[in-house]
Amino acid sequence: MTGFGRGIAAEGGVRATVDVRAVNHRFLDLKLRGAPLAPAAEEAVSTRIRAALERGAVAASVHISRDDVATGLRIDHAAARAAYDALAELARTIGVAGPDLALVLAQPGVTSATGEEREEVGAPLVLAALDAALAQLGEMREAEGKALARELLARIDELAKLQGAIAKLAANVPELVQRRLQDRLRRLLRDEATDKTNDAAGWIDPVRLAQEVALMADRADVSEELVRLSSHLDQVRALIAGPGATGRRLDFLVQEIGRELNTIGSKSAVAEISSSVVEAKAVLEKVREQVQNVE
Repeated sequence: MTGFGRGIAAEGGVRATVDVRAVNHRFLDLKLRGAPLAPAAEEAVSTRIRAALERGAVAASVHISRDDVATGLRIDHAAARAAYDALAELARTIGVAGPDLALVLAQPGVTSATGEEREEVGAPLVLAALDAALAQLGEMREAEGKALARELLARIDELAKLQGAIAKLAANVPELVQRRLQDRLRRLLRDEATDKTNDAAGWIDPVRLAQEVALMADRADVSEELVRLSSHLDQVRALIAGPGATGRRLDFLVQEIGRELNTIGSKSAVAEISSSVVEAKAVLEKVREQVQNVE
């Protein structure tokens, strides 16, 4: 689900602003941007976001500002002397002019801003701002989730109606199979009697006919699939109405519903059932797309 949250926290002249944006994604994809944080603070931010969100492409942007702009340049003289000596030795070795001041100052650890040592002071503020941003993001996602729940329930109701229609058609399948088989045999016998002078109806074994009808009806029986399909739909409703993150479980149930529909379609003995299965698959595809957005 999509959403945006912004949190601001300030203390002792330090102000932390955290923006969290989330868009639909099958898994949790987290990116941190903005002000550099100490490794421990960055890990704390990442852990807190992962605890609050399970799915989505999430971008968290951190900004830290200070009221006292005392961020002048601080030079580590020992590091500068060591850098100069190393560069001068290299220059003599390769026969070039010695290092200038700009090159020495560009070496890591020689210079730093006087405000950098207070980065750790801002870490608690960042977490406080992050909590506020996540709360605002959660409100937006909750509102979207309610709308998404209504949409999903409407689609599940459509599938339930189609399941009921298939069940009614399936109840008449044995009788329909028997009637079709008898009609086919009558046509064959009529053609056989036309080719021969004797009546061919005498070699039909009624017991054998009943066995074939029972076998064909059993192959076309989808009662078990319909029971499982109904159960899956009930579970989807329960997950939508229940608390907590349900996206991954809904993904699984959507796959199971699709599997039952495929089996029903492969066993279909009448065109009406096949038509209903095709319609149900179209509805299920819409459900599948929406479920990808569920936390």
